[in-house]
Amino acid sequence: MSASLLRRGLELLEAPGRGKPPPGLQRGRDGTRTVGAARRRRAADPLRNKATVKGRVVKSAIEEYHKKKPVNHLRANLQYMLKGRFVANKAITEQVLAQNRGRKSKDQPPKKVAKKKPEGTVFTEEDFRKFEREYFGRP
Repeated sequence: MSASLLRRGLELLEAPGRGKPPPGLQRGRDGTRTVGAARRRRAADPLRNKATVKGRVVKSAIEEYHKKKPVNHLRANLQYMLKGRFVANKAITEQVLAQNRGRKSKDQPPKKVAKKKPEGTVFTEEDFRKFEREYFGRP
């Protein structure tokens, strides 16, 4: 609570016969007050920006964000890479990749599994019927 609010509150609560506040709450008009007044005037100046240092300009946060926003160079890089005319031999590229690969199992590419062709049956439907007749004795 500030001193001025306290003073006002005491003035409201004081008896009607007393006209002056107690001497402890009364401010003197000596030379020490001028420093505080100058400081208050400077603080009340709306044109003065406290956040700036002499010669420094306040930067917009939006402009700073746009400056520091990462730029995606993917499209330009793809055009550059696709524009090249020289294409390396596939065997050479595989060899380079194998040299750069680590020895750990996580660095190794997955093994390619050869697809097995479904094996067809050697016997025909007629062979099964013939076997059934011979084995079970059914006509």
